[in-house]
Amino acid sequence: MTIIKSLLIFILAGLCEIGGGYLIWLWLKEDKPIWYGALGGIILCAYGVIATWQTANFGRVYATYGGIFIVLALLWAWKVDGFKPDKWDVIGATIALAGACIIIYMPRSSM
Repeated sequence: MTIIKSLLIFILAGLCEIGGGYLIWLWLKEDKPIWYGALGGIILCAYGVIATWQTANFGRVYATYGGIFIVLALLWAWKVDGFKPDKWDVIGATIALAGACIIIYMPRSSM
């Protein structure tokens, strides 16, 4: 799988997880209608399916996804929720993203 295709799958999965979770958050914490929660649950299920489109094994995919999720969560909070990440948020997310890319995209030797 090409790196670009893999990154796009990670981003799509992340948007589904964050978006679905956000809808449930709005339903439970901000008194939005129940359909927000129902739609959020459906979108969260889509996240689980989309993550399986990666070709690496489960552990490596989910470890990598954690780093990508950090970046996406900060971007979502900034663009959707009005939260402004500070320099420490950006530095931490950059380190997490670098680690995630090392986990998934570095060549492996056969032992």
